[in-house]
Amino acid sequence: MAQARMFDTKLRLSFETGLNEKGEPIFKSKTFGNVKNTATADQLHQVAQAIAALSNDPLAAVVRNDSFDIVG
Repeated sequence: MAQARMFDTKLRLSFETGLNEKGEPIFKSKTFGNVKNTATADQLHQVAQAIAALSNDPLAAVVRNDSFDIVG
């Protein structure tokens, strides 16, 4: 039977940096690696808010990316 084994976790923060000529928002993202795979959603949210406080742009989204090896 195949098994999934987590090997990497990253945190991506997206910031709204302005508007384009059509009035649509422009987003820029920053990805942080070496995130503990045991971190909870609340912990990641707190970290994202702390990092966003250092930015001039508003935080638009927080995404957790877990990568798995599938072995069988």
